[in-house]
Amino acid sequence: MRLDALINFITRDYIVVDKDGFRSNVGIIISDGVGKLLWTKRIKQNSWQFPQGGIDEGESIETALHRELYEEVGLEASDVDILGCTKGWLHYRLPKNMQRKNSSSLFVGQKQKWFYLKLLVDEKKISFDRSHHPEFDDWAWVSYWYPANQVIEFKRNVYYKALKEFSSLQSSIEQKAELYSRGFK
Repeated sequence: MRLDALINFITRDYIVVDKDGFRSNVGIIISDGVGKLLWTKRIKQNSWQFPQGGIDEGESIETALHRELYEEVGLEASDVDILGCTKGWLHYRLPKNMQRKNSSSLFVGQKQKWFYLKLLVDEKKISFDRSHHPEFDDWAWVSYWYPANQVIEFKRNVYYKALKEFSSLQSSIEQKAELYSRGFK
C-alpha cells in the first residue's frame, strides 16, 4: 500500500470509488413540509447546492446519510423523516479542472443516492458548526424546481432527475399543506 493511501485509510478520509472512477455519495433534499426545500450556500462562496457527501469505506448508505446530515446541517436522524430514496445511482462528471490530481483518491465524478427528507423540528436547529470543516455558511427555503436551474451547471442533470423522481412526494406535501391552510386536517 502506498504511503498516501495508508495515511488516508488511517485518518478515515478514505474515499470509495467504483471501477469507473465515480465516488460514492449521498445527496440530501430536505423539505419544510409545506412545499419549500432547504438550499445551502457553500462557505465563503456565492455557490448554492443541496447538502451531499461521500460514503466512507464499509459505511452503509443510510449511515452515510445520517452522518452527512449531522455534519453538514446539524440535524440528527430523529429530526427528519425519510420520505424517499432514488431507485438507482445518479451520476455526474466533474469538469477536468475540478478533478483531483496527485491524490490517492482519484475520481472523475460522483455517483449519488439521493434522499428526500421532511424536517420534523424547528428550522432553528439547522446549524453549520457540527463539523471541524463546515461546508456551508447560509441557507434558505426555496421553491421545489428552483435548485435544478441554479446549481452549478455540471450538477443540473442529476438535480433534475432527483427532483423529478421525488415530484409525486412533493405534490402530496403541497396538497396536504394547501388543505391544512384551508382548515382541513
